[in-house]
Amino acid sequence: MSRLVVISNRVAVPKARGVAGAQGGLAGALNSALKRNGGIWFGWSGDEVAEFTGEISIQRAEGVTTATIDLAAQDVEEYYNGYANSTLWPLFHYRIDLTEYEREFGRGYERVNEHFAESVRPLIEPDDLVWVHDYHLLPLGERLRSRGVKNRIGFFLHIPWPPTRLFVSLPYHDRLVRTMLEYDLIGFQTREWLESFLHYCQKELGADVDEDTGRITLGGRTVHARAYPIGIDYDHVMDQAGTGDARQAAQRLLASTRHRTAMLGVDRLDYSKGLPERIDGISRFFDQHPQHVRDLVYIQIAPPSREDVESYQKIRTQLEQKTGQINGARSEVDLVPIRYVNKGHSLAELCGFYRAAKIALVTPLRDGMNLVAKEYIAAQDPEDPGVLILSRFAGAALQMPEAVLVNPHSPDELSHAIKQALDMPREERKERWDALIKTVRDDNIQRWTENFTGDLASLPISQQNSDG
Repeated sequence: MSRLVVISNRVAVPKARGVAGAQGGLAGALNSALKRNGGIWFGWSGDEVAEFTGEISIQRAEGVTTATIDLAAQDVEEYYNGYANSTLWPLFHYRIDLTEYEREFGRGYERVNEHFAESVRPLIEPDDLVWVHDYHLLPLGERLRSRGVKNRIGFFLHIPWPPTRLFVSLPYHDRLVRTMLEYDLIGFQTREWLESFLHYCQKELGADVDEDTGRITLGGRTVHARAYPIGIDYDHVMDQAGTGDARQAAQRLLASTRHRTAMLGVDRLDYSKGLPERIDGISRFFDQHPQHVRDLVYIQIAPPSREDVESYQKIRTQLEQKTGQINGARSEVDLVPIRYVNKGHSLAELCGFYRAAKIALVTPLRDGMNLVAKEYIAAQDPEDPGVLILSRFAGAALQMPEAVLVNPHSPDELSHAIKQALDMPREERKERWDALIKTVRDDNIQRWTENFTGDLASLPISQQNSDG
């Protein structure tokens, strides 16, 4: 069996494991795959230094080897805060109005991808499978090829791929996509994002595209692109849901709500999550149903993220203002309708909160997948499950049609969905949950990693860097 070399922007280094979120999502998936296959996880340590040295720090723990490099402060500003999170992130989430096109950002992005390629190259052995992750490292495959790496190299994009008419606003968009075609396998969360990529390759690059198989041929080289919807580590979530920490968290939430119905949102503080729009929908609900102010409480958990990026500072200020306005207008001495928690919690605690909340609001304006929706379903009481209200524009909506699907831009639609959830009889809640839990349990993180790495490993040798 081939070793697996995982490359991502950040690495869950051993000292970070056990903190909130460290085992969720990508970290949990990749740790499982590395333990099973052996290999190494390479990326940025998260630390800044005055000047890039290329020095690699290697750690081994729990059967996983990690290798990290430090980046210069200028690299972090231009590559991470700049091109990755001020250019690609908003553009890929359809927010062209927030997208910043700065030449220095692009130079920093290319420079750091060169740093990654130069540093990881000596760690790659001839039979390794190389798996690169996410929008920070789109051109890394080409950088590795230029250094003589002939291994099978796969890439997975965890966020949406925008429509061609938006993507072409990116300077040098064609050059960026051509570098991506040096991978052997490119994965997307949903068929929608995959089709957007195939459309671009065909219309803008003139590539020969087989939409049925995802085969893309350009300049004598062939790459495969496919959809691989990511799941949760179901067994791990269930283990965490059964802990004392989870039970204590559930009891804390129930005790503090004093018999009011708890409605929960758990999101990174990010404009793509639709938090101000969600608060507008809740405000509309209270306007239309004022009798529910005393029997419904909304709890928004929103840990801060990317605080050095101006647009993230604005979203935090906006959310605090909207929450404050509703609470100022509708609070009594003994209650507030909205609680806003600006800090993170462990997965065990979140599972307890999920279990205690009779309604979950997962309403991003655009999301590659959204694993909170799946975690919420996994944590429910099968005999008395809560209701998931889910944005139509989350990748998860394609797998979870039994949720109450909404347009997050419409306050009236959100208000109606909240009323529907409050009034939903237990039998209907159980029917919806029975269908949802099957998807969450079966399409889990293990299946996702096995499907992608299995497909990558099965590509014929002729696929590897066929143009030299």
